[in-house]
Amino acid sequence: MAMTKAGLISMISDTAIIDKKLAERSVETIIEIIKSALESGEEVLISGFGKFCVNQKKKRKGRNPATGDGMMLPSRKVVTFKCSGKLRKQMNQKKR
Repeated sequence: MAMTKAGLISMISDTAIIDKKLAERSVETIIEIIKSALESGEEVLISGFGKFCVNQKKKRKGRNPATGDGMMLPSRKVVTFKCSGKLRKQMNQKKR
């Protein structure tokens, strides 16, 4: 099951022993700051966690799955995430 924003807010509230409203405002603020930075073309680097980047994809040939007709897909921007070496190492450690 995926971690949701509500679950994250609840965990922050419980772990940091703060009001849920404050935890919700904090999470919302962090998300808005990250979105704003990515919109302006900046990379977002969170030490020990990873880096969010915006990449430009070129237009390309595609196919309509319903009809099978060929079509050109427009260029677009995509957000990518590359985890840090620390996080990768932590995720790949064997549980005992």
